[in-house]
Amino acid sequence: MALGKNYERQDCSLARALELVGERWTLLVVRDALYGVRRYSDFLTHLDIPRAVLSQRLQTLVDAGVLERARYSQAPPREEYVLTAMGRELWDPVYLLSQWGERHLSQEGPRRVFHHLTCGVRIDPHGNCPSCGGPPPLEEIEIRPGPGADPFREDPVSVALRRPHRLLDPLPG
Repeated sequence: MALGKNYERQDCSLARALELVGERWTLLVVRDALYGVRRYSDFLTHLDIPRAVLSQRLQTLVDAGVLERARYSQAPPREEYVLTAMGRELWDPVYLLSQWGERHLSQEGPRRVFHHLTCGVRIDPHGNCPSCGGPPPLEEIEIRPGPGADPFREDPVSVALRRPHRLLDPLPG
């Protein structure tokens, strides 16, 4: 028996959210967009995802208003994917879920660590800056490689993330 794609019989906001972001790969696409990935080819190589699946996930996120397309080249016409305000709101669940994974499923230590640039301190497991006591704006968060980061991945995104990088800033491409 094939599983359904929605939770129409569930009277639950979590079920509605899972209909959009609960499919395999979707939160990884959002994670990469938060890290600054914007181009289709970079999503494709970093996620090692089938083309058809990536195309469908990106289109679903655009249709839902999580991502928007922005033209970056006229000749030839090329577009990139940029998080909208709605998409940026997914930082908290993406961060908290990754922190849960680090605590319970990572034996090498965190793959990525996040710092509040204004205060110069590492963000705590709840997404707050211990120095200023609240969640920092995304533009003030820097991602750095952690001790569990894979030093052997050679795709352009993995190579770029070996250096400190602000969230949302486009990765070099």
